[in-house]
Amino acid sequence: MIRNSLLQQNVIDELTWDPSVDATHVDVAVHDGIVTLTGYVNSYFEKKKCEQIAKRIARVKAVVDEIDLKLAGIAKRGDLEIAEAAVNALKLNVLIPQDSIKITVEKGWIVLDGEVDWQYQSNAAEFALRTMIGIKGISNKIHVRPSVSAADVKSKIQSALMRNAQIDSNNIAVDIKGGTAILRGHVRSWAEREQAETATWSAPGIVKVENEVIVEL
Repeated sequence: MIRNSLLQQNVIDELTWDPSVDATHVDVAVHDGIVTLTGYVNSYFEKKKCEQIAKRIARVKAVVDEIDLKLAGIAKRGDLEIAEAAVNALKLNVLIPQDSIKITVEKGWIVLDGEVDWQYQSNAAEFALRTMIGIKGISNKIHVRPSVSAADVKSKIQSALMRNAQIDSNNIAVDIKGGTAILRGHVRSWAEREQAETATWSAPGIVKVENEVIVEL
């Protein structure tokens, strides 16, 4: 089992190494493979990026994000300004069906509602807004419409997992119940766990993924 102190240092080193975030004021604590991030950053993008960086470290089982946001100067924006910018950002994204998503903004928090045909469209909407100035968070409530499940959807998912170089597909089992795909097994990192879930969302007919894959220490 990897020591907490070694895992903590690995996370700190990766946060320092990644040029897309300023983690100077981010603190890292580790207990039994669970990483807790505290401190503060200057944007929602950096907050989510710190979480993603910690998850990609081998042997990290879970990440608790308690990082605060300190918005100052130009980063402070009103809800109306944020809403207008968000609407424009979605309109300019070719991956997002026009007029399929509604936006609500309250005290800097963006709520996304609506329906799309694929999970990647829901993800694209959220990712398009993460880099916006002045936002405090995003709540993604976009629903993926159910579609007719392919008879060989399980086989398609297993093939997708095998093609992904970042996933050891031998350690992941797939079960299909209606439009829900259930993943079980074990992997070496949270990033590998998320890669398996991302690959599964690309299957036709899938409206929900239950990721029960365990990160082993």
